[in-house]
Amino acid sequence: MANEWKYGWQHPPLRLRLVLFGGLLAIAALVLIWQVGSIGLIDETEPLFVEATRQMTLTGDWITPRFNGEPRFDKPPLIYWLMAVCFNLLGVSEWTARLPSVLAAIAITLLTAYTLLRFAAVLPSRSTHPLFLAFLAGMLLLVNPNTFFWGRTAYSDMLLMACVGGSLLSFFWGYAQPDDPHQQRRWYLGFFALMGLAVLTKGPIGLVLPGLAIALFLVYVGNWARVLRELPWLLGMALLLGIAVPWYVLVSLANGQLFIDSFFGYHNVERFSRVVNSHAGPWYFHIAVILVGFLPWSVYLPVAIARLRPWHRRYWQIQPRSHQLGLFALAWFVAVLSFFTLATTKYFSYTLPLMPAAAILVAQWWTAHLAQKHRPYLATVLSLGLNGLLLGVLAVAVFLAPRWLGNDPWMPNLGQRLQASGLPVVGSMIWGVAAMVLLLLLWWHPRWIWCVNLVAMLLFMVVVMPPALAIADAERQLPLRQLAQTAVLQAKPQEALLMLGFKKPSVVYYSQRPVTYLTNPTETLPYLQQRATSGAPSALIVAASKPLVEAGLTTDRYETLATAGVYQLVRVARLNDSPKSPAGDRSPKGANKQGN
Repeated sequence: MANEWKYGWQHPPLRLRLVLFGGLLAIAALVLIWQVGSIGLIDETEPLFVEATRQMTLTGDWITPRFNGEPRFDKPPLIYWLMAVCFNLLGVSEWTARLPSVLAAIAITLLTAYTLLRFAAVLPSRSTHPLFLAFLAGMLLLVNPNTFFWGRTAYSDMLLMACVGGSLLSFFWGYAQPDDPHQQRRWYLGFFALMGLAVLTKGPIGLVLPGLAIALFLVYVGNWARVLRELPWLLGMALLLGIAVPWYVLVSLANGQLFIDSFFGYHNVERFSRVVNSHAGPWYFHIAVILVGFLPWSVYLPVAIARLRPWHRRYWQIQPRSHQLGLFALAWFVAVLSFFTLATTKYFSYTLPLMPAAAILVAQWWTAHLAQKHRPYLATVLSLGLNGLLLGVLAVAVFLAPRWLGNDPWMPNLGQRLQASGLPVVGSMIWGVAAMVLLLLLWWHPRWIWCVNLVAMLLFMVVVMPPALAIADAERQLPLRQLAQTAVLQAKPQEALLMLGFKKPSVVYYSQRPVTYLTNPTETLPYLQQRATSGAPSALIVAASKPLVEAGLTTDRYETLATAGVYQLVRVARLNDSPKSPAGDRSPKGANKQGN
């Protein structure tokens, strides 16, 4: 009877597992799928991915991604390929472009939950069911600002998180089953395959991050030599290289040194060694990103890490492998955070690959906390209290947000429109009520505090965020979409489309035509004069009022075709009386440069 009870505990019935994964899928539907295509593409990066994919489907060239007529070597092609498949199956749209990110987020969530369900031996007692531990880990990974944003946008970052996270979890599955060589080999091969996909998603970082995490873990527990002998290196490396290398060979043959210098030199080595694309930040930048991006659960990361007592190395060395998941997650978390802290270029999405590790750490802490029979420790009480204070701060911040959102020159009416919508009041009420309930539970029944966080986050994400994002989209992106569509209707044969003073790639996608970017408005008249001398027709220009003035274009030199938001679409006739160009007969150096 005892053995049957133990088996039922460690291997829940199929119906209960279906309830677990069904619950996580229901949360994913609210967080990731609900109105995912309700807003347009977000400048400045998302349209670069989507337009490059659209060009790939039109030209049939699946080797060299291109944007605006130029190769785009920022990222490898896996995200483009997945979006292209969605385009071919479901049509070209915003939601089909974002579908790979949605599916990647769901996949890594389910694998994380499945891993916690399988290795539930980490529970301190049998008072908390492993199904709850698995659900909690999956829920933590889904319900946070990082997943809500990156899981709903057509970037490659969520796909990288899924591939890197999947490779590390696959490695642990193999590592934790030394007595079952068949299963161990299968999971180790999955580890190599997912690393290959990570390299095909974002380059060498797909090898570096798993390698650093595993190296740190194995050196700490001291069994690195044995594990290295266990790994199926020959077949595994053949699988990894077979997945990752062919595209790199083909794109190098097609583009030569241009690809090597751009991709490996600029987008990999230089991003680590110096600031690229003005993405600078202090050394603690990524720590702050995790604290904000993993809210409200990030307040428990310090106590979750301390619970493991990593300074007791001997204790962890004698533990069975299957009991070392928490320590493995800590090595994973520290390796990714340390790498990007050392990197000179900082960006909000870089630390996404450590999110599954953070979810595992906090989920294990919560289950340990719920299983305690004695009074909670001071650190636990402080963390729970900080959680309540955080919700109160969010209530105040959301209420005051409209006052802080009126200084953006590209959407000057955003704060006013949000205030008129009443959304700040609704959001403030959600966080304020949650804070009061949490503080009451802190004195009465603290084990339900996690549920308060979950309900508040879901209400805010479902009730407040979609209409708020729609207002922001109407202010920031809709005017550009409208002018792009007007440009398509108004354009004459061979008439160029220019953008002055800024780069908004969404205009390329929505107009489906090349755009010349003149980020320095003073280059406009020389460029137009050059076109005039070559017999080119007039040009259409998208710009705000200030860049038009800086370009020296007085109102008598152009015709205003449309105005939307802070932007104008104007037509400039052939300039026969333009000032002489000091640059002679050449295009300005700012034209057609791609941003990041």
